[in-house]
Amino acid sequence: MNKSYNQGKDEISKLCQYFAKNREEFVAPGVKEAHVRQLLIDPLFEALGWDVRNTAQVAPQYREVVTEDSLDVEGQQKAPDYCFRVGTLPKFYAEAKKCGINISADPGPAYQLRRYGWSAKVPLSILTDFEELSIYDSSETAHIGKSVPPVPSRAGQKKLESS
Repeated sequence: MNKSYNQGKDEISKLCQYFAKNREEFVAPGVKEAHVRQLLIDPLFEALGWDVRNTAQVAPQYREVVTEDSLDVEGQQKAPDYCFRVGTLPKFYAEAKKCGINISADPGPAYQLRRYGWSAKVPLSILTDFEELSIYDSSETAHIGKSVPPVPSRAGQKKLESS
């Protein structure tokens, strides 16, 4: 997808406004992860320039984003929510959660995601519920119970500095 930095920035701004206006509905009990993906997370990655829906209609083996791709993790087949690729090579995985999950406090989703990334030998993985977005180093094996903080982001630092 070809879009300018400003186009992507504007789309993300509108998406954030949409979320802020409807936050209570998104975090309400019973809201499914699939709805959050369709309404918030897919458009977020599209605004960042990824062709999530394969609108370019490239051959399936060359899609930029593969949803629910099959991945061997310790002898079991798993399905990360998103596999982002360049050509046929995975570059990172993203896992979506429904809104209202405290992704920075619950180690389970981070462990799951880091196992995906480590198994596929990709350097990083992203965990998001749209309201929060954490980037994890996938270069080391994940251990249950071992707390691994997300990679610090400049955006988070700027937020703290402006407070």
